[in-house]
Amino acid sequence: MQEASDRKKGFWSAFTVYREPEAVRMLFLGFSSGLPLLLVFGTLSFWLRESGVDLKTIGFMSWVGLCWGFKWVWAPLVDRLTIPLLTRALGRRRSWLLLSQIGLVCTLCGMAFTDPAQHLRQMALCALGTAFFGATQDIALDAFRIESGEESKQAAYAATYQMGYRIAMIWSGAGALAIAAGA
Repeated sequence: MQEASDRKKGFWSAFTVYREPEAVRMLFLGFSSGLPLLLVFGTLSFWLRESGVDLKTIGFMSWVGLCWGFKWVWAPLVDRLTIPLLTRALGRRRSWLLLSQIGLVCTLCGMAFTDPAQHLRQMALCALGTAFFGATQDIALDAFRIESGEESKQAAYAATYQMGYRIAMIWSGAGALAIAAGA
């Protein structure tokens, strides 16, 4: 009887790691990482089509998504370079996270306040910036996640990060389209 009770207690105690502040932080960081990906890949194409942009141009715009495929090119720089003032105050990983998130906010705002039918070049540059800063954030977040916790908790951190990432992709796809339909 005692053995069954211990086993049940052991099962539920396995979930306590998901309530720890570090795991919750990974959930939100995963959300911030997943948001730009689908906005650049899917939602942007829909928005461009609704604005009357021709299909060839929309197809050409999809090339900005290659930033995620080629992030390995600048990953060693993100891993080794320090940002002078920020690295001293926040550390290497957090400084790159802050820089990439500031870049994401600026480029996403640029996309939000640009009419693609009128200013396609500006929209393309903002989309490229969003893809670049989103991929850079992915690089820094992966390193931060690995370095921020004990080895025994890495699976939980990766799981909560991925859950946040997937929630963001759902929200940036379906949620953004629902908001656009209501506007």
